Amino acid sequence: MALEFDLFWSFRSPYSYFVVKRLIEFEKIYDVKCNVRIVYPIAVRNPEFFANNDPLWVQYFWRDCFRTAQYLDMPFKWPNPDPVVMDLATRTYPKEQPYIYRLSHLGQAAVEAGRGLEFIDEVSSLIWGGMTANWHEGEHLAEATERAGLNLSELDALVMAKSDEYDATIKIAQDAQRAGGHYGVPLMVFGGEPFFGQDRFEQLKWRMEQKGLTQRV
Repeated sequence: MALEFDLFWSFRSPYSYFVVKRLIEFEKIYDVKCNVRIVYPIAVRNPEFFANNDPLWVQYFWRDCFRTAQYLDMPFKWPNPDPVVMDLATRTYPKEQPYIYRLSHLGQAAVEAGRGLEFIDEVSSLIWGGMTANWHEGEHLAEATERAGLNLSELDALVMAKSDEYDATIKIAQDAQRAGGHYGVPLMVFGGEPFFGQDRFEQLKWRMEQKGLTQRV
């Protein structure tokens, strides 16, 4: 019987991008099931979070993102546009967000279509991988969705029809995230135990090995 864990994941998190390919490989090799649970970024849920941070937090965050990408040998560049729009003059986040709600709802639609992990892998690689300028334009998102085994037009139609439902599901996931033991992403929760951050993947695997993790046959 497959062991299951929840993955709380955001499209605005570079660390979420850093962990996904390992989770896909994990599912391929081991008898595990990753339950993707899309959440909105902290900048949307709690914009004051960043305004109140010590300036050293931001400096370290930037350094660590690029270092982590180098360590993992993954392509990385801060996306343009940022999935969450910020007013640079005031360093605040306006309520009108043209990208993150669509991305999050598309992610939820992909989860419900049974291709959640594949979708967040392809789309986060598009956004954070640094290979594509203006990821939101042209056919970039459609092609990433196709690589995930889905059709963007069909997902967009679902988003239009079920926007309120997806929003409610994401907010339920955010409550479950906090109940799981943390507010950040990526957060993996197994057996009621939280593993926060891409650098906790090996500890997640170690704990699952203690609980009978086996390779697929």
